[in-house]
Amino acid sequence: MAKSKKRLLKPVIEVFSSFREAEAADFERCRKMTVAERLRELALLRWINYGDAATGRLQRVFEVVQREKA
Repeated sequence: MAKSKKRLLKPVIEVFSSFREAEAADFERCRKMTVAERLRELALLRWINYGDAATGRLQRVFEVVQREKA
């Protein structure tokens, strides 16, 4: 049986006079969030994009990089 989708995000409309002002407001909103709020928002976005497949853990990816000596 399919789960009914609830509205997860509240619609918010803000008007800015420039893209730079909108970016600054978005940055400030994120800066004020606690770590737990940021992780909750990340989990919500993963669930919206990937559905039930997002309930698994994130994969760890390692890459070895050789750096030149300065």
